[in-house]
Amino acid sequence: MNEVLPQLDELLFSSVEGVLLESVEVSDTVVRVEARTTAGRAACPECGCWSGRIHASYLRFPRDLPTAGKLVVVSLRVRRFVCAEDSCTRKTFAEQVPGLTRRFGRQTERLRSTLVSVGLALAGRAGARMTDAFQVPVSRNTLLRLIASLPDPVTTTPRVVGVDEYAQRKGRIYGTVLVDVETRRPIDLLPDREADTLAAWLAERPGIEIICRDRAPFFAEGATRGAPQALQVADRWHLWHNLGEAAEKCVYRHHGCLRPTPAQPEEPQEEAEPTASSPWPTGHRFAERTRANHATIHALLDAGHSKRSVARQLGMTLSTILRFSRAATPEEMFTGQWQSRATRLDDYKPYIDQRWQEGCTNAWKLWEEIKEQGYPRGYASVRDYVSRTLRGKPQPVGPRPPSARAVTRWILTHPRADSKS
Repeated sequence: MNEVLPQLDELLFSSVEGVLLESVEVSDTVVRVEARTTAGRAACPECGCWSGRIHASYLRFPRDLPTAGKLVVVSLRVRRFVCAEDSCTRKTFAEQVPGLTRRFGRQTERLRSTLVSVGLALAGRAGARMTDAFQVPVSRNTLLRLIASLPDPVTTTPRVVGVDEYAQRKGRIYGTVLVDVETRRPIDLLPDREADTLAAWLAERPGIEIICRDRAPFFAEGATRGAPQALQVADRWHLWHNLGEAAEKCVYRHHGCLRPTPAQPEEPQEEAEPTASSPWPTGHRFAERTRANHATIHALLDAGHSKRSVARQLGMTLSTILRFSRAATPEEMFTGQWQSRATRLDDYKPYIDQRWQEGCTNAWKLWEEIKEQGYPRGYASVRDYVSRTLRGKPQPVGPRPPSARAVTRWILTHPRADSKS
């Protein structure tokens, strides 16, 4: 065994100095490696003064990378030194082995670097599942803490900066994200989207030449004040997004043109029998009462009764009897309040009828549309017209027209990109 230990020492701690391997114990699930430090002195982490005065020693048990599917635990005996500097606030300190341990670390540096690589590649939950496969299970929070403890990468002043907003709480709290457009890597996150914050950030980096942003006014103001030498260009994604929204609104306004016109019947419809030109149909209570009074009055007059006698018999005034006697037909009495009076809605009824045939059956929507055209009255008149006149009319039957979003996609998508061949 004494001949094997130097080989194991070189295998396990080849890149670590100041560690002596004492023994290795192998069980069914764990490989236990006993070692101790051999350095003659250590530097104080507070003042940096070197000390060789040993105060005490204790065992640390950092986990190492597994081998042959077995957990490797290093039983490392380290020492605590007394700081030789009287003015130092630390009286004693524990030694650290570079490349093997760190303060408060429960993993060796090799295992820690492996977990950091897994966390950077897969993040929390997926990374935790991968560590289970590596036989070094850790929680997702451990991986996230390891990633958060990494030092920020050294970044140079970018030449082209992308500026956009991001939501910390959608609809309430927004910040600003800055991206290096050339490397496509995020640079910084600002806590808000104010012009002053962006201007201060840009003023600290005078090497910026191009600012790629959306058309928000606070970004424009901040870019102008913070980097007046930079060229401001519109973000391609926002240009395309705004174009898509404008195209969709335009298609929606003309969506009625997509509805097919119903085919006219080939056979001409039979003309209805001419009826009396009465604005009131048969069965209307006012029309029936007028017709009955007209017939009674003319029957009495034809029988020889005088107009005053007819007025006394029927309980009517003489002027009413005179008007009935002058009317040859009852329909001549349908005047005044019985006629359809002209309203301010009459000029907009053709448009309402057209929109109804196009499929818009919402009275409120129709009222909003004609209001934009100059209709001065309220919603009630439109509601009454729709409910009394249009609600019973059949709508044209035909294939369902495509949606406005589908038509917009047809307009904005290249034909080759949309083909399935």
